[in-house]
Amino acid sequence: MDMEYLDLVGPALPKKRYDFLRALAKAQAVHPEMQLQPEVVGLLPYVTEEVWQRLRNSMHEYRKLQAAGEDTRPVETAILFYAAWLGHYAADGSQPLHTTTRYNGWTGPNPNGYTTEHKIHSAFESLYVSANIKPSDIAPLVASAPPKVLNDEWTDFLAYLRDTSTQVEKVYQLEKVGGFRGAGTPEAKSFTEERLAAGAIELRDMIYTAWVRSGDPVEEYHGPK
Repeated sequence: MDMEYLDLVGPALPKKRYDFLRALAKAQAVHPEMQLQPEVVGLLPYVTEEVWQRLRNSMHEYRKLQAAGEDTRPVETAILFYAAWLGHYAADGSQPLHTTTRYNGWTGPNPNGYTTEHKIHSAFESLYVSANIKPSDIAPLVASAPPKVLNDEWTDFLAYLRDTSTQVEKVYQLEKVGGFRGAGTPEAKSFTEERLAAGAIELRDMIYTAWVRSGDPVEEYHGPK
């Protein structure tokens, strides 16, 4: 999600995907010089919210089947699938280069001389992580933040993305001093561990919240309002 564009659609991001598409179309009309198509700006919060709702609904169905003494195995499989699917997007949101137009090389004015080569993305999130980070490095950071029920998963995920987007330049700063080459630097390792832990914590809390909210009464659907 290119977070730099979001202020163009209004003070608050619409929660529904199609409202966002309409808001982008209006913004595009006002800014014809910019590329504000949804496939360019991104839809990360929307697919994340939609998968989260599927997970919560499957957990609600699990509760119903369990209370009725019926077979829960099919819905357990669905829960595992949606939790894994959610994991992809929640984890993506912890990577600063997933929240910016500068996702694989600095663009625009570059007074600090950051790399413009299209290599930083994979060098950071794939090569460096695979060579230097172990699950045991991340586990203590995740454990230090107790699980919590989110007040509103949509608002929380947006805040999470905005926080991640504040780290974009830090990635370029670390790359510039060789932070992601070979064993890198201690600062790069700490930074990468913190980002991975942030993704794990966000996913854990979204799954936990889905389970708790799956116990809420479900409002009956009476057609579009």
